[in-house]
Amino acid sequence: MRAVVLVGGFGTRLRPLTLNMPKQMLPIVGKPMIEHVVENLASHGITEVVLSLGFAPDVFQSAYPEGHCNGVPIQYAIEPEPLDTAGAIRFAADSANIEETFLVLNGDVLTDLDIQSLISFHEEVGAEASIHLTTVDDPSRYGVVPTDERGQVLGFIEKPLAEDSPTNWINAGTYILEPSVLNRITQGRRVSIEKETFPSLASDSALFAFQSESYWIDTGTPATYIQAQLDLLEGGVRGFTDSGIDPTAVISGAVEHSVVGAGVVIEEGAQVTGSVLLEGVRVERDAIVSDSVIGFQSSIGQNANITSFSIVGHGVNVQQGEEITESTLAR
Repeated sequence: MRAVVLVGGFGTRLRPLTLNMPKQMLPIVGKPMIEHVVENLASHGITEVVLSLGFAPDVFQSAYPEGHCNGVPIQYAIEPEPLDTAGAIRFAADSANIEETFLVLNGDVLTDLDIQSLISFHEEVGAEASIHLTTVDDPSRYGVVPTDERGQVLGFIEKPLAEDSPTNWINAGTYILEPSVLNRITQGRRVSIEKETFPSLASDSALFAFQSESYWIDTGTPATYIQAQLDLLEGGVRGFTDSGIDPTAVISGAVEHSVVGAGVVIEEGAQVTGSVLLEGVRVERDAIVSDSVIGFQSSIGQNANITSFSIVGHGVNVQQGEEITESTLAR
């Protein structure tokens, strides 16, 4: 089976890290997010990946010029203009000449979903489209999906108020689609799969949902971008054995439950907790970095204090004693 991976968004919630870089090319414990996604797909038998590109496609092309990622063949489908989710799927599928059942997923989601189980469910119920559902405490940021006992979707409610939501099972961003779904998507214009295509399928009793409480996280916010990495550390929730500390890092200060990239320097007296420091960062004496992300080649001055899911962009020099809380700082 082939997969279309949607990676065309602007990553606005992770700016300034994503001003010139798609969020799927940001590292997750030392390697780009997209490599984690493709590696997982390969482990479930996906034989080819089509990257649906919009923003900064050259970053992907430069990283994988030979058309392979983690040993999996990849194709590039570059939208001439933003086409929204369904429009992007149609464009990518047409570009790759997909004429058989295929997988679609959001490239900013990391999950331990058993894709083969999703495929088997899709085949058993005879669906035209099947979607993976997961549970969340607050469904107001997502598409809520009520179903019957067979898994047939009864409705598709995009981002309801929390108090009005009929369920906390949400669209988790992984789909199995028959090629006939493409005929429901008008070519050459913006079409939302959540607001147009799925409701149309549901009204025709052709949309089914597979519920799974396997690990799932949307990495699109500072808090979840950090959490996705901490979940991979030794002793974390996913059983990964990496310490999160690159062997080339030079650490004289204190580091607790954090990811520290290549060439990072943490001086004596500095404290780093629950944070992600990308390659080449320097944290000077007695500075504090807590629950935050520091971009490539940035420096944190002496006695500076970066806290509360702040983001320091790439190549930024934070001044001595400066305090940043719940904020972003760009060069």
